[in-house]
Amino acid sequence: MTSNSNIIQISSVSPKDICKDISGRVKTRRLELNLTQSGLSNRAGVNIETYRKFERTGEISLLNLVKLAMVMEMSTDFNVLFAQTQYQNLDDLMGAEFNTRKRGNKS
Repeated sequence: MTSNSNIIQISSVSPKDICKDISGRVKTRRLELNLTQSGLSNRAGVNIETYRKFERTGEISLLNLVKLAMVMEMSTDFNVLFAQTQYQNLDDLMGAEFNTRKRGNKS
């Protein structure tokens, strides 16, 4: 996995690798804020053992990850996750293919 300008480059990266990279970023941010594991977990309302496991394995619930992000003033970063396509001009919009189906496939 290569990292460039704090952006994860997805090229045959496993979900576990992505989770571990995110946990490393959270740890780095925690240290920048001069917080201990216990201090961050207490402020976020996340069990300390849950937080320790997150730093070790990258595994955490989405709710707890959002709580941690809010304490570290990083919750706005979730706004770009699964964001809709932003078109730069009318030509881009007109050239886009639109699929009217609004539900997933059964398979």
